[in-house]
Amino acid sequence: MKTIRSRTLPSSVVLAVILFAASLTGFCQSAPSIVTAEQAAKLLPDAVFFRGQSASVQARNSAGVHFTNDRYMLATLVDTSGYSSGVQQKYQAYLITEVALDFSGQTLKPGAYGVGIVGDHFLVMNIAADDLFTAPVQHDAEIKRPGPLQLNADGDHYRLYFGRNYVSFAQAK
Repeated sequence: MKTIRSRTLPSSVVLAVILFAASLTGFCQSAPSIVTAEQAAKLLPDAVFFRGQSASVQARNSAGVHFTNDRYMLATLVDTSGYSSGVQQKYQAYLITEVALDFSGQTLKPGAYGVGIVGDHFLVMNIAADDLFTAPVQHDAEIKRPGPLQLNADGDHYRLYFGRNYVSFAQAK
């Protein structure tokens, strides 16, 4: 009678292979990527809360960034028709972020915010419509086909456009 020997790898070899594969996952993460309006529409709610009211989002005018740690920053224009003219002048978009962002040295913590361009500044407000900070706005006369809201990568920064005007930001360190 023939004896059949089981050929199994020693448990230390199996453990080493598993640990090696697990260590590679940190290197295999993709770079941050731009979230298109179609992708953002799947993530955003139909309406958002700001200053005591709900406002419909304009999913076709939304964008964001999917960061390497599987966290998001999303921005969308909103319908501000139910708000006072004072709020409408400042509140043009809703910004949701799961990571801290840096806007010209100003840190925006994870959360939901009302944002807009007022004059030559990008204004960030908490959901009670209290002003938190402003950041300088740039004008891009060269952009082809400016949309109402769009987002483009600019090296390790991003440009959040409102027409031809944009604010630059990056993930905070």
